[in-house]
Amino acid sequence: MESFSLILAIVVVTALAFDFTNGFHDTANAMATTISTGAMKPKVAVAMSAVLNLVGAFLSVEVANTISKGLVDEAGIRPEVIFAALVGAILWNLLTWLVGLPSSSSHALMGGLIGATIASAGVGAVHGDVLVTKVLIPAIAAPLVAGIAALLATRLTYSLGSKADGNASKKGYRAGQIASAGLVSLAHGTNDAQKTMGVITLALVAGGAVAPDSDPPMWVILSAGLAIALGTYLGGWRIIRTMGKGLTDLQPQQGFAAQTSAATVILASSHIGFSLSTTHSVSGSVMGAGLGRKGGVVRWSTATRMFVAWGLTLPAAALVGALAEYVTGFGSWGTAVVAVFLIASSGAIWKLSRREVVDHTNVNDTDDAEPAGVVTTAMAAVTPPPASGSATASEDPIPAFPSQATAERTPTTTTTV
Repeated sequence: MESFSLILAIVVVTALAFDFTNGFHDTANAMATTISTGAMKPKVAVAMSAVLNLVGAFLSVEVANTISKGLVDEAGIRPEVIFAALVGAILWNLLTWLVGLPSSSSHALMGGLIGATIASAGVGAVHGDVLVTKVLIPAIAAPLVAGIAALLATRLTYSLGSKADGNASKKGYRAGQIASAGLVSLAHGTNDAQKTMGVITLALVAGGAVAPDSDPPMWVILSAGLAIALGTYLGGWRIIRTMGKGLTDLQPQQGFAAQTSAATVILASSHIGFSLSTTHSVSGSVMGAGLGRKGGVVRWSTATRMFVAWGLTLPAAALVGALAEYVTGFGSWGTAVVAVFLIASSGAIWKLSRREVVDHTNVNDTDDAEPAGVVTTAMAAVTPPPASGSATASEDPIPAFPSQATAERTPTTTTTV
């Protein structure tokens, strides 16, 4: 029978709070392109994603085992270390959500865990080989593989559909988008929900509640699945806007290609236990799909801000996690100080977000007007023009420069994230 101390209960609750932020932070991964192309209504899209995230949480425990057994040495970990790690991850998630940047919740969690572990037990308690092979290499490879796959898939879909009826083709690809978005949601549940399972299991081992090398108990799997599903249903509308409209303008063919490519990469990584960032995979596939269409545009200023956030995620979360672990080392009052700081900081970020509200009613509004950059221009130059009478000619194609498109479609009042 599992026995709980007060600190262990605090860690479990904090882990589920992180899982909740992971849900609304990463809703965009599954549903941003589906919402931006009009394939599904926003609230319906996030509801479907929430259900499938919950289902996905029960399909595998490989990633959870990577977190709980592989990344750090269980013997040197105390429950306070896990708590400090979660503080770093939650605050990074909330800050990037506030500014609408799709960053990796997975890397925030692992960064916090690494920083807190080093502060508590030294560098030797972190398994560097696992960090490199199952975290850092996938972080670089995932967006590249997903992006190239989406680029090629986009060109293939336009080529195969060049002689199809325009309206029928659009309806077909929108239906395909719904199916592929569901697949991404399922994949997200198999990968991201498991990270919280792994952290809770690690805390249970550290607190003596379960035996070392144990798989996550069923109640851990269920609670983690429910927390991420609830967060997903609430919708991270700021990040959905960035992913769906801020990076590129997508047509249904591109949305289908992007989501299918990302889902394939995520499911493959979950199967072999790679703690992959779904955000990196989906962002890469969206950019690849944007480059795959003739006249498509990737807004590189937005992409650059996103890349910077990716690079800062691990070290920033690690630094906060290490500082939080230092304070908890002073005893119960130190843990209480860190808990109060987390709650106060979260409340302040929420209050700031209310100054400019982004929700399901204005998620597709954008005033981003960036001209095509060098990479986009070069890609367009080597892309063969569509055949005459093709489906794309009847689909109200988006002009090559977003400033022309947004001038026609953007409302006079917009909300800037």
